[in-house]
Amino acid sequence: MLSLYRKIFTTGVLTEKFAKNKLGQQQTARELGLDELGEKLKATVDKRFAGSLHIRQVDAGSCNGCELEIHALNNVYYDIERFGVHFVASPRHADVLLVTGPVSRNMEAALRRTYEATANPKWVIAVGDCGACGGEFGVSYASCGAVANVIPVDAVIPGCPPTPLELMRGILNLFSA
Repeated sequence: MLSLYRKIFTTGVLTEKFAKNKLGQQQTARELGLDELGEKLKATVDKRFAGSLHIRQVDAGSCNGCELEIHALNNVYYDIERFGVHFVASPRHADVLLVTGPVSRNMEAALRRTYEATANPKWVIAVGDCGACGGEFGVSYASCGAVANVIPVDAVIPGCPPTPLELMRGILNLFSA
């Protein structure tokens, strides 16, 4: 046990440093614009969806980079649920499909069935560069490419992967127009 503690103390902290502001202090959620963005999102969700927006996330063949950022939306730092946005397990309960990755041939039929199972009105957001244009995979024997090649897409959130703030902005931009 002591050897484990010795290793911990000699190695030190290996995590990334927090972003610093002009004064050299750690940036807060307010400085990153999270609170303002979240309040705008909450106002839009309250107005358009009577207080709660339900999202079904679909992995259509991604590398899981985008999924990690989407999962970060639910952690204690971003906590997107406080703004009225909830992730659901069934497309039958969803208002929005959040699709990641280039659509693999194996997921093509499943993605179409998920889209058809989602109640009207429904919106589709393609997340990441792979969802937007197929990314480095493009169209091949194993990939249909972009999400728009399989189902209609209403919005695209670019990035590889997009940050949680960019994801929130993309959701807000879809309903602010």
